[in-house]
Order: sequence, then C-alpha cells, then structure tokens
Amino acid sequence: MILFIGNNLIYFEKLKSKKMNRIISRILIVSFIIGSISCQSGKEKFNEEEYISSMNEWKHQRLERLKSENGWLNLVGLHWLKEGQNPFGSNEANNIVFPENAPEFIGTIILYKGNLSVQINEDVEVFINDSLLKEHSIHTDYDENTTMFRSGSLRWYIIKRGDRYGIRLRDINSPLVEKITEIPSFPVDSRWRIEARFEKFETPKEIAVPNVLGDVEFEKCYGLLKFKIDSKEYELMPLGNGVKNDFFLIFADETSAEETYGAGRFLSV
Repeated sequence: MILFIGNNLIYFEKLKSKKMNRIISRILIVSFIIGSISCQSGKEKFNEEEYISSMNEWKHQRLERLKSENGWLNLVGLHWLKEGQNPFGSNEANNIVFPENAPEFIGTIILYKGNLSVQINEDVEVFINDSLLKEHSIHTDYDENTTMFRSGSLRWYIIKRGDRYGIRLRDINSPLVEKITEIPSFPVDSRWRIEARFEKFETPKEIAVPNVLGDVEFEKCYGLLKFKIDSKEYELMPLGNGVKNDFFLIFADETSAEETYGAGRFLSV
C-alpha cells in the first residue's frame, strides 16, 4: 500500500475489518514488490508518468541490491551457535556443516558467556578482515567493526539476535544470483497512492516488533498515520521519527508466510 504524509511513510498496527483484509490482500504484494515510496510534499501536482517511471527504476535498483555481494540472493545458511566450541566445515562430523565447496574442517568458533573467538585449522586459509589469520576475537553485526570471514567464494559473519548468536553464510557464486533476472510484480497502480495525516503522540510509545527468527525487539512510535479508503478511516503506527531517520512501515496480510516473507512487508521513505 502506498501511503503519504508529507514526505513521510508509516507502520502497520492491525487490520480493522475483514473488508480491509480483502483490500490489503489484493494490493500488498503489489506495494511490497514495487518497494520504497517516492513521496511528494504539499500539494505538488502529481505526474503519473513520472511516478510509474520512478517505481520501475526502483525495481531495477532493488534487483541490483539483491544481486550484490551483500544482497539476499547469495545467502546459503544461518547456523546458530551453542555455548562452548562450535567446529565448522563441510564435513558432516562438524557441529556446523558448511556447503560442499568449503574446506572439510575449517576451524572452531568458541562462544563463552557472550564472548566470541575463532581458531582456524593450520591447513586451512581463511581471510579474517582481509588478513590471513589463525586466531581472532569476533565482533558481531551489532558491533561497529563486524568481523568478516572469507574462504573461496564463501563469506560469513556472526549475527546477534537477542541472546542468540549465529553464522550468516553467503556464497557469492550462488546460482540464484544469475538465475533471477527479474522480480515478478503487478503493474503500478497510482490509485493506491493514498494521502494521510500524521497525528503525533504527546509522549512516544514503545511497541513490540517480532521478527521472522522468533525474536521480539522494542521500537519507539511517535504517532499515528490516519487515512481513508472508501470513506472508512484506518490507522497505522510508524517506526522512526521522520526527522533523524526515515519512517518505516511493517504490515501483513492473509498471504504472509505463504507466498512471501513470513515476517511481513516493509516500506520506508
């Protein structure tokens, strides 16, 4: 769904009627695939041709991002670590099994009371932050200087989600990168470019945001976005304050977890 509030966009709280569910289920796949919203402020004249062109350009850029080295198409594994030693490599004797193109026994990641380190086996070459090393402490993606690992076409680093730590593994030669040449989508429909008003809370509220990994994070919401569809008013709750960072919208419909990403659909401005 494409929603405007000046230059800002917002966050989904709940669908308030079965009719809204039906409406959303028809359009959310469209809006999710179409992507980030190009907003216009005030009462600027709307140019539909330019709008459609900007959406098509966004789709092209989105595909390029997905295909990049840090894109989602080359992800080949997510392996959660246990407390203690975590041997890893392509051999099935390891606690964590990498793809077949990895060395059989790469080394061991050690997790001890929230502290992480790695030991690389002597006969294996692994670049750690672009240097060939055998031992190193590990910084997660929550830290400023995330420790990056490289072996052949494989890339990995440690993510922290709540109290859990896991290896996020990529293969830059993943077949999906070349196989996917476009993302199927419905044509842009400017009827769902809906104007809305933002009503700021006197005091920001804290809301729980679950993710696809089963964890819950708490974010601040600074107000409500109110808009109408067929004369019926609805409300959304945004993440972000729209000043220091963009508004961010998370929402879902009846097709979530079946045809698309189970955690919902994301839009930002």
